[in-house]
Amino acid sequence: MNLKKSIRDKYETVIGLEVHAQLRTESKIFAADATTYGDVPNTNISVITLAHPGTLPKFNRKALGYAIKMGLACNCEITRENIFDRKNYFYPDLPKGYQLTQDKTPICQGGYVKIKNGEGVEKKLTLHKIHLEEDAGKSIHLSGEEDTLIDFNRAGVPLIEIVTEPVLRSAEEAGLLLSEIRKLVRYLEICDGNMEQGSLRCDANVSIMLKGASAYGEKVEVKNMNSIRNVQRAIEYEIKRQINLIEAREEVVSETRTFNADTYTTASMRTKETLNDYRYFPDPDLSPVVVSESWLEKLKREMPVLPDQLMEKFTSHYKLPEYDALFLTETREIAAYFEEICLKDGHPKSVSNWMMGPVKSVLNDNNWQITDFPIDANTMAALIQMVLDDVLSFTVASRQVFPELLKNPDQDPLSIAKEHHLIQQNDTDSIQPIIDEVIARFPDKVKAYRHGKKGLIGMFMGEVMKKSKVKVDPKLANELLRKTLG
Repeated sequence: MNLKKSIRDKYETVIGLEVHAQLRTESKIFAADATTYGDVPNTNISVITLAHPGTLPKFNRKALGYAIKMGLACNCEITRENIFDRKNYFYPDLPKGYQLTQDKTPICQGGYVKIKNGEGVEKKLTLHKIHLEEDAGKSIHLSGEEDTLIDFNRAGVPLIEIVTEPVLRSAEEAGLLLSEIRKLVRYLEICDGNMEQGSLRCDANVSIMLKGASAYGEKVEVKNMNSIRNVQRAIEYEIKRQINLIEAREEVVSETRTFNADTYTTASMRTKETLNDYRYFPDPDLSPVVVSESWLEKLKREMPVLPDQLMEKFTSHYKLPEYDALFLTETREIAAYFEEICLKDGHPKSVSNWMMGPVKSVLNDNNWQITDFPIDANTMAALIQMVLDDVLSFTVASRQVFPELLKNPDQDPLSIAKEHHLIQQNDTDSIQPIIDEVIARFPDKVKAYRHGKKGLIGMFMGEVMKKSKVKVDPKLANELLRKTLG
């Protein structure tokens, strides 16, 4: 769907996100059923989940603690007295026929999340609230089948819904915010952030208006997006679709639309309900939940170091470029592994280069997390130190010793280097004969170099390294080569 820049520039986009994060509790929010993903359908259920008559919910304290920690991370005001409400709406996969949620007293109010765009401009994106609720089950529509299958395993799994104000202005900002939220829930260890499995889900409310207008346009909600990239694609499609409608003097209908990940398009699901349709009222079976000051202080003390704080530490204390720090703070585990190596090694930029290079490449190639990486921090520190001490060249260390360590992480890098005769030659007597041999093989190139084609030094160095099987000290070899060439 094409759109001329001159037409698009007439409009301003207004976006709000509703992000649902499944909390990593062992049991559901109001029942003792397990929350394990991928179990046989309809095995993690009980009379409470199935809403049998006479059953009563019992609130999961850990879910509340997790929600509060997210609120603290997002600079929210924590609500001290919480009431759960019944949201009356037809849920085919919630047996009660209503959802237990928080309407008037969300556990977290206000707050913000900071993002930084590609130009390095920082922006605080304001939140409206974070509230607790129960997840619905899953409806399964098999191809060619008329019937819908229902799996109630997910029904009652605790969720937090993070609702932003309509402060986002582009698909890029939406992607950055969602990435930051995913990072936060993983740092806090309250959600695994897996969008493919549905433990982190995002709905986007999108509208457009003429620049300078005071009233927002009709809001369209887009659902069914299972990756950050698809959230951005869905928003981009909606922006173009809505602008084209207005340019054609047609009406933008306030509705709920679904996103097709194969065509990158949205399609209408249903017209948008008003809030009054939900008929919220306090649940009579759940007592108000009071957050005591002592418990809140305890949760504050338990808060981990957050990505923003680590970014500051990595750029100021370790003197790393922001680009390096962004990768190294992507997860708590990567940051911890980096710092553990630094404690042994003491050369942060060298450690970062290895993390950003060979280590990252192995993680990507194997689809590993850093917790799957087999080489411990002590061994990595020893290998990096060997390069810093000119015992090994970086090329030999990364291409020959490092792969051997991946095969057998219990090996010592120095032992591998000795066994395979990889120790770097650092003395003039062993390097000079190699240089003399290379120069003798290329008399024409030597003549051209001496007549001003100094760029040939790279060719000569390449031949020296090849002849030595990359075992000579490149700094010393370069120095001797320039001296010999004159």
